[in-house]
Amino acid sequence: MDSTDDVIDLIHLADRPGTSGHSVSVRVLGRSQPGNLFGHDFLECEIVIVAESLSAAFSVTLLPEDLEDWEDTLATLETRRFAMWLTSGRTPSLKFKPDGHDRMSVSAHDGPASEVTVTVPLFALPTDWVGKQRDLLARVHEVYPREVVETSPGAYEWRRDSDA
Repeated sequence: MDSTDDVIDLIHLADRPGTSGHSVSVRVLGRSQPGNLFGHDFLECEIVIVAESLSAAFSVTLLPEDLEDWEDTLATLETRRFAMWLTSGRTPSLKFKPDGHDRMSVSAHDGPASEVTVTVPLFALPTDWVGKQRDLLARVHEVYPREVVETSPGAYEWRRDSDA
């Protein structure tokens, strides 16, 4: 589940086929304010959780620094340690609790809006799940490159090719 109708996954954690069918995804729907200097690099996304008869979705707007934080979170998860992502309080947050070599529980908490928390166990992650998440992150960077730079606090301009 990499991409459908211009929607691409930033995160896709799912049990191996033939197991529980549980999954957690963060799907990038597009730029928040395309063409607007301030909001152009923000990404409209949704956190989607599926488990048996439950399906939950939480809207989230990601900033460029959230993608950098996801890269750091992946480094922590690679060592099989507990990690949190999107902890600013402005969006739903995610908690990842590894439970063994190929097991993990993931919780999404919608603190800013509904206060709902959904936790799903992933019982049989593929052995290369961290690498696949890094590939998804690279794909998001490729499809949605950073095109705006902050030249000083609160001042923005379009990135020139020489800025890359």
